Amino acid sequence: MKNEPKSSSIPLAIIVTVLIVVIGGAYWFYNSSKPASRNSNRAANASNTAKTPQPVTSAPLGAQPPNMLGSANAAVTVEEFADFQCAACAAIHQTMKEIQSTYGPRIRFIFRNYPLSIPAHNKAYEAAVAVEAAGLQDRNKFWAMQDQLFTNQKLWTENPNYRQLWNEYAQKIGLDIDRFQSDMGAAAAKDRVDRDLQRGRGLNVDSTPTIFINGRPVQFQDVNTASIRRIIDAEIQSTAGRNQPQAAAGNSGNAPAAGNATEGSK
Repeated sequence: MKNEPKSSSIPLAIIVTVLIVVIGGAYWFYNSSKPASRNSNRAANASNTAKTPQPVTSAPLGAQPPNMLGSANAAVTVEEFADFQCAACAAIHQTMKEIQSTYGPRIRFIFRNYPLSIPAHNKAYEAAVAVEAAGLQDRNKFWAMQDQLFTNQKLWTENPNYRQLWNEYAQKIGLDIDRFQSDMGAAAAKDRVDRDLQRGRGLNVDSTPTIFINGRPVQFQDVNTASIRRIIDAEIQSTAGRNQPQAAAGNSGNAPAAGNATEGSK
């Protein structure tokens, strides 16, 4: 028996195979494009949301009275959370001083101690207590000691006798050194630091420096003089003509846009 010629069956097999590939490819392309579109929309929405920080409506009050400069009744509140061993905080320190000087009573500037619990910042909590101890003698001395620690950050951070350097800074700014050392070990200064920490955690602060302007967090890329001034100017303009916040709200240390804060347990 002779074999049947196979030439007629080969083209048919090729045609069927090509059709299967084409149909399957079209089906895959159609279905795979739909989730990609949805993911793109979700990414776009997330990006838009990230560009519009929302004010936090409730958090513990923090240390009372807060460490504040400017006017308690100002329409714009700038609240900074910082760590004395944070290099970025030291770098932004001069910027914040310029902001305070530029706007004066038009803003309420509040400094919050927020020492991070990481090995590289093993002196940060104690440094915050030292600055609060200075403030217990005189509120103006708080700012003088704050300036000393930020300006000389590298020096005392790397010195095993850092406490002696702090004593020298305390004497330089005119503190009673015996009382300063006593207040360093007392509960009052530590309590103020702890209350600021509670407020920061309530506001979801997870890095330093973190800055809020009228309750809205300033984005990392905007932590610079030009951007901070732009945000403050916009807030001043938007509040023009409105009633000023009540004095009671000003004394609490909370931004008007953040709503009423609920004090943490004592």
